Amino acid sequence: MKIIDLYIIKKYLGTFGFMLGLLTIIVLVIDVQAKAPRIESNGFKVSEFLVNFYPYWIINLIITFMSILVFISVIFFTSKIANNTEIVAIISSGASFHRFARPYLMTSGFIALIALLINHFVLPLSNIKKNELEPYTYNAVSRAEFTGNSEVSTQLSKTEYIFIKSYNKKEKRGSGFIYQKFDKNKKLIYQLNANDFYWDKDKKYFSLNNYFEKTINKDDTEKLNNGNTLNKSFGHPPEELFPDVLLGQNKTTPELIKFINREKEKGNANLNSYLNELYQRTSMPVSVIILTILGLSLSSEKKRGGLGLNLALGIALAFVFVFSFEVLKVVSENKSLPPLLAMWFPNLIFGPIALYLYFKRANQ
Repeated sequence: MKIIDLYIIKKYLGTFGFMLGLLTIIVLVIDVQAKAPRIESNGFKVSEFLVNFYPYWIINLIITFMSILVFISVIFFTSKIANNTEIVAIISSGASFHRFARPYLMTSGFIALIALLINHFVLPLSNIKKNELEPYTYNAVSRAEFTGNSEVSTQLSKTEYIFIKSYNKKEKRGSGFIYQKFDKNKKLIYQLNANDFYWDKDKKYFSLNNYFEKTINKDDTEKLNNGNTLNKSFGHPPEELFPDVLLGQNKTTPELIKFINREKEKGNANLNSYLNELYQRTSMPVSVIILTILGLSLSSEKKRGGLGLNLALGIALAFVFVFSFEVLKVVSENKSLPPLLAMWFPNLIFGPIALYLYFKRANQ
């Protein structure tokens, strides 16, 4: 049966590779054509993005649609060999359906393992490069959220807060800076104001200009101080102090876990987007195995509708599966569902369905 195993593995990987290449080329061409005017209007050349943005964007694209590609690939080549009565011949030779399914499980497990490693360690490094330029592919309103000025507030600890009237994430400078520290009774004990500030990347501190300090003593007396320039460190760079939704994508899993734990200690309750990112890195690769079992179960029997019916059903189910992840992300970020449950919910629903159909097919 080793020949059969190699035959199925070759079919699986060959179809998956073809689908992967086809999707990459089609989506790349469409995306470049759609975004070229925005790229050029921001002072860049499309050729620059083809070298410095799209290779990293493609990695993200492949991981996002890997489950769909695996499912459609399994449906496609299994339907073909089923219609050619090859599966009937294999089963008739004495092999059980479980034995026939073994190379499917081996190959899907291999792909899932690769996806798992990429998700946790490679994709975040790729996202750093991708996210540097991605805002310049957005429209003006969306781009301003990442490159323009905005009001910012953050909690450094349970007793420390920073408020900024206008902050530019790209230039890492702003105006209207306020730092406040409270005691355990939530009484203000220190406040630092500055007209404007910037982040000194080399020296790793904030340089505050035209600052004013107020220290409130236990007897409610105040100590005032002011000056032209004050250099102050708050323990972390701006991207850590004022995180955006892209920060979680840029961190490897050990770094992301460390960041989430630190934010929890600070009392930050708005962590669902980062938790979604963390849990999805494992749940999506697992879905590769689930969808392989589901695809095998649906397409391994010769049907009157043939390949077309199986493909139509497979594509519909695959998009429902992946789309459900995006919907559940929004639900989780609105705190209507715990992130762990949200990111594993599609697997929890499709997993039992896949197993039921598999054993039903095996017992026929």
